[in-house]
Amino acid sequence: MKRLGFLLILLAAWLNLVRPVLAQTGTPLVLVLEAKGTVAPAMKEYITRGLKAAEQRGAELVVIKLNTPGGLISEMEVIVQTIRESRVPVVVYVSPRGGTAGSAGAIITIAAHASAMAPETIIGAASPISGDGQDMGETLERKQKEALRAQARALTENRPAEAVALAEEMIEIARAVSANEAIETGLIDFIANDLNDLLGKLDGFQVQMPDGARTLETTDARVESLSMSFIEQLLDILANPNITFLLITIGVQAILIEISSPGGWVAGFVGAVCLALAIYGVGILPVNWFGLIFLVLAFILFILEIKTPTFGALTAAGVGSLIVGALILFNSPGVPQFQRVSIPLVIATSIVIGASFAVLVGIGLRAQRTPVQTGQESLPGAHGVARTTINPTGQVHLQGELWSAELAEGVEAIQPGEKVEVVRVEGLRLIVRKIQA
Repeated sequence: MKRLGFLLILLAAWLNLVRPVLAQTGTPLVLVLEAKGTVAPAMKEYITRGLKAAEQRGAELVVIKLNTPGGLISEMEVIVQTIRESRVPVVVYVSPRGGTAGSAGAIITIAAHASAMAPETIIGAASPISGDGQDMGETLERKQKEALRAQARALTENRPAEAVALAEEMIEIARAVSANEAIETGLIDFIANDLNDLLGKLDGFQVQMPDGARTLETTDARVESLSMSFIEQLLDILANPNITFLLITIGVQAILIEISSPGGWVAGFVGAVCLALAIYGVGILPVNWFGLIFLVLAFILFILEIKTPTFGALTAAGVGSLIVGALILFNSPGVPQFQRVSIPLVIATSIVIGASFAVLVGIGLRAQRTPVQTGQESLPGAHGVARTTINPTGQVHLQGELWSAELAEGVEAIQPGEKVEVVRVEGLRLIVRKIQA
């Protein structure tokens, strides 16, 4: 009995030692993603990777802190599908204060298993636009809106009728509402001041998952953040029209430098990389491809100015064409404000490029007008001194060297010590004449 009692004491002591470890292991994990900016491939890849990581780690919950003005419908649809198929509950939390779940972001919010908004945030304005930023034709617009409305109804079918109607109005008439209005209609589940407030309200909340209802346990949850990878951050940056425009201008200039001075590889490599990144950016932004014609025309005019100087006329036309091309490419009617290029940036960049080409033209003109300073081409007009009698041939001391010389036609003999002027060069012989005193 004594031995048994001793074993029980040892077992109790061991349990006391490992209890903190067991408690920590049993603590529910909440994985937090920060999805901000345009709904584009970068956000899609980030959210997809985050939900996979949550499943692998057995997380209790994924919270997506969302702040977006909208973006691509194609990427939104993938995100919605990923959320609905997730085996880990997903909560979309529109934050921080002043944030937005606009356009595609509104659909992502209502697709979550639970949704919340911070005070002073808005949601809605989900009417679709075409990929080139123009207004859709009536038939295409109706088809797209009907598809999105059907999707919104499916995602809100378990919510009140007012929430379903609001979701459809966000698509049909681009309606947007505040957090208070959204919760009054039942479109969202909570208004939370911060993440801790949200987790407190989620504890005990029941969500519908593919395998049935599940009650969330977020008391004393261990919160971990998952940041974007370097590649995802790079792709997110390229979704900015200002960055894409700068990449286009830098890339084209670098390629022109490589063409004008072949043999190096740095300029060509930089230009190729910039243009490749710019092509990706243009591919995910709503652009009007007609603008590319003016951009190409602008750089053709700059090149022509270098080849056939027109004292700035072609450069000025190139600057104007570059500005017009950029604005047509990125700022066509119907493009949301957040996907438009900055007009001051376009104007400033165009002027800088035009000025740089003007400087190159000026350098070229000065080089053409500057007399040749070395070689035989520099000898005509140069002055020297006769070393021997030149009649009709002799020797001349010129620029520290002794040259064979011959009298120019119709010129009298030149005596030693007299100054001469070179008329022209024939082979290794100077044709000279006497400089009159």
